[in-house]
Amino acid sequence: MRIRLDKIASCTANARVQRRVVLGPDIPARPGTVIAVRVLDEKRTYNQVEDLHGRLMTVHRGDVVAGVLGKREALRGYAGEVPESVRPGDILHLLNLGGVIGRCTSVSPQVGPPCRVEVLGVVLAFPELGRRVGAPASIDPGPVKPAATLDPLPPMVLLVGSCMHAGKTAAACALVREATDRGLTVGVAKVTGVALRRDVLEMLDHGATFATTFADAGLPSTCEGEVVPVARGCMNHVAKQRPDLMVVELGDGLMGRYGVRDILNDPQIRAATGAVILSATDPVAAWGGDLLLREIGLQSTVITGPATDNDSGRCAILDRVEAVVANARTQPSLLADAVLAKVGLLRRGLASPAALEAQA
Repeated sequence: MRIRLDKIASCTANARVQRRVVLGPDIPARPGTVIAVRVLDEKRTYNQVEDLHGRLMTVHRGDVVAGVLGKREALRGYAGEVPESVRPGDILHLLNLGGVIGRCTSVSPQVGPPCRVEVLGVVLAFPELGRRVGAPASIDPGPVKPAATLDPLPPMVLLVGSCMHAGKTAAACALVREATDRGLTVGVAKVTGVALRRDVLEMLDHGATFATTFADAGLPSTCEGEVVPVARGCMNHVAKQRPDLMVVELGDGLMGRYGVRDILNDPQIRAATGAVILSATDPVAAWGGDLLLREIGLQSTVITGPATDNDSGRCAILDRVEAVVANARTQPSLLADAVLAKVGLLRRGLASPAALEAQA
């Protein structure tokens, strides 16, 4: 079956899907398989998918969209799974803005019912020139290879959160901007979450020179799969570009199901971590997140996020936690000074004007 796609979701990037594709009926029911679906609902909320360039496109009833099968476990979104079998005609759901598709199992009231889609078939790939028999396309493998060991890394900063939407990306962008303004080159990675390019693209907009995500290693989400080897692979991939500083965001939260704690518990990654930024939604989340990090053997260098939006929250955190408390939006220099000092990059000529004045 030949068909023209109306929209190609960003999660399919590794498979290099074209606008006109050939579909097959035998669909491997596993994460990463690229499928074509027809949109069945006209929604007013959560009605977009990200394209290959990071632009959000509104999907309409009747649109034919290419996405990938995958799992999601979002506190403030949808939870869903890959069914045991997937056939043309099955009704599944769009689980995220990146185009990950599965059977929705739980809904947050903040986003409303998920958009239903009808499965049309698996997108076929023709890797051998002239071969007329296609194979089911998948985003696995990707350009990033999972790694058993870490290569030598530049100073590395990890960003973790109390949950999703806790301000991790805002903190990463603030740090990237401050570091690049001081003459440093910064490489970034996102190693947990569900496939979506938006966060690392925002970091590139703030001055990062190179970015990669777990999706580049073939995972539509980190709810399952080789999460720790993939994280090491992403770090090695960024390190090959020889940045002065590496900023690594771990999507979701410390108690979520995306493998965050598995990564933090890896001895190699812990040993390579120079600083940790904890983003928290409120003072209790900041305190609890710091305790969880200490259980793992890490320590918060900076606490940021909505919990630090005003003096009330900042003072409450300072009463309980031994860390610098700095709001990424209003105090980016303070945040950067603390992190760069921790990783040994706060030398004269790279410090903020406020820090230089204090040293005089």
